[in-house]
Amino acid sequence: MRKIALLLLLVIGIVLIPTLAQDATPDPRYVGTVPAPAFPDDVEWLNVDAPLTLDGLRGKIIVLDFWTYGCINCIHMIPVIEQIEETFPDEVVVIGVHSAKFLNEGETENLRQIVQRYNLHHPVINDDEFVVWRSFGANAWPTFGVVDPRGNIVALQSGEVPFEAFERYISGMIEYYDSLGTDEIDRTPLELALEGATDPGTPLRFPGKVLADPEGNRLFIADSNHHRIVVADLTTYEVLNVIGDGQRGLVDGEYNEARFNQPQGMALGDGWLYVADTNNHAIRVVDLEAMKVRTIAGNGIMGTSLAPFGVAFTDAREVPLRSPWDVEVSADGESLYIAMAGMHQVWRMNLVTNSIQSFIGDGREAQMNARLSTSELAQPSGLFLVNGLLYIADSESSTIRAADLEGDSVMAVSGTPNNDLFDYGDTDGAYTVNRLQHPLGVTGNADGSQIYIADTYNSKIKLYDPETQETNTIFGQTGNGGYRDGAADVAAFDEPGGLDYVDGKLYVADTNNHVIRVIDLEAGTVATVNFPNPEALVIDSSSVTVVGGNAAEGDIIELDAQTVAVGDGELVLSLELPEGYKINTLTSSVLEATSDSEAVTFPESAIAVEDTTISLPASFSEGEATVSLELDVFYCEVENETVCLIERAMFDLPVTVSEDGSEGIAIDHTITLPENISQGL
Repeated sequence: MRKIALLLLLVIGIVLIPTLAQDATPDPRYVGTVPAPAFPDDVEWLNVDAPLTLDGLRGKIIVLDFWTYGCINCIHMIPVIEQIEETFPDEVVVIGVHSAKFLNEGETENLRQIVQRYNLHHPVINDDEFVVWRSFGANAWPTFGVVDPRGNIVALQSGEVPFEAFERYISGMIEYYDSLGTDEIDRTPLELALEGATDPGTPLRFPGKVLADPEGNRLFIADSNHHRIVVADLTTYEVLNVIGDGQRGLVDGEYNEARFNQPQGMALGDGWLYVADTNNHAIRVVDLEAMKVRTIAGNGIMGTSLAPFGVAFTDAREVPLRSPWDVEVSADGESLYIAMAGMHQVWRMNLVTNSIQSFIGDGREAQMNARLSTSELAQPSGLFLVNGLLYIADSESSTIRAADLEGDSVMAVSGTPNNDLFDYGDTDGAYTVNRLQHPLGVTGNADGSQIYIADTYNSKIKLYDPETQETNTIFGQTGNGGYRDGAADVAAFDEPGGLDYVDGKLYVADTNNHVIRVIDLEAGTVATVNFPNPEALVIDSSSVTVVGGNAAEGDIIELDAQTVAVGDGELVLSLELPEGYKINTLTSSVLEATSDSEAVTFPESAIAVEDTTISLPASFSEGEATVSLELDVFYCEVENETVCLIERAMFDLPVTVSEDGSEGIAIDHTITLPENISQGL
């Protein structure tokens, strides 16, 4: 299964194709004869309180979106789906059927993060076993199915379908059923439970890329889901400036009035900051001295056709681009290389003449290495230029490519050696042996002797050595998404999307953890950037949340052993908050408990934290156990709620259960403010 070629998908006049030929009456365009297959009972749902059924949706027009979250073509359809929901809020129910390409995408918790990141406002099924996919006959990402108000399949279409086609088709269906006079369309609003409703308001929101500037002592952060660029001091991490007002849009102007739409990669050249403004399908430039933003490429419209290779467009501002994901400035400062993820190409812009053209890749999505013009890329998402080699994080082929700009050739240096977009994994070693999983970022040191990879879906940072041609994991050893600072053997990341190298340190955009991490390569440690003035990142008087607690440092609090009595009881955790602070009940604080033996068991392993005293029921049987606790608590100032904090703590408690023990487990924990917060506020 592969995504359909763009030229086949993007014909504006496309219409959804009825699945079966039917009689002229009833209208075969809108009335199906084959009942839609029922949704499986064992799939997990997001954005709803309870699983939906086709019987329960009778009277609704159902649009099924078969997608996988790393697929750029699927991402392109999100604005179209939003338009459908806005245009037909009562008649249509969109259901996202997430049939994962990558193993990482099939995890429900990862999918939940994506539902929040993409701000999806419709029910989503985790169809990781492809049960729903097969039952409806989907065969590509994306594929759209339509179920009529009577519960029958009426249409199935693969590819990127324009909104105009949906609008014509759905409007015709609504008009047809309304004309019957039988009230067949149910216009009762569907009740949702949106995953994004409990957003804790972290200072950053799904940061995609990061850029370190040692000469200017600045750290530039693509705060992607806040639609802005954050500029911080490279030494103290004090917020110096915020570029963009935090609202989604395409607006040039002063820092406080400019708008972006999920910006990603950045590059510096001659005092200018170039930004890949991904969802605006544009390249923006920031005049760091004048503190202004302007658009230099793209007209804000997503391109729908391939550009002839090597043909230069004289005015880059008039050219429809397609999901630019990263940028890199040439050594002479005259060219800007653009990872055009949606075109499966790398483009080059002449910064002197403002012309632009495709530069690497013929536009076919594949893993094929040849000349610059005939090679085939698959969703390039990260760039790094050194010694005439342009390294490319080619995400959908799970490879790192190296384009020799002087030698007119492209080769793969890490990841699968095969032309197989499904050959991925998590294996260290030499090229042809090692495997990556959807890498989004690549960087390196000044002489190109060390190339660092954000192996995104493996939640790892890896090192490619051009001399030995080996790729090995250096941080994120578990390979599972998590959040923990500390030494290399305990540090954990969650889908890091970008990274940059300066003076022995790696700065990592740890996307799903909403933070920037700093790796000290010599010390072999990972730390989290904490802004001493987080109030500078507040948007519209809402609160921002700062990470604190010992769990981020990878420490586990070893508690003194306790002896408890046999029988039913409880574990009671008593919290002492800093003076003037309270639990934030507007978001989800949680205490989770596990035990390594049957001596202590918990009927419910997790409980919401809504007060400073938390009671978790437990059962005790004679024997010994180690109880492990993980605590995530959101707390805010009582008077000023613009700055909130997260306490993340982990505990290990040895427990002996005997006849003469106490009635239950009692634990006290004092929360202290992070040092920089107590000084900065």
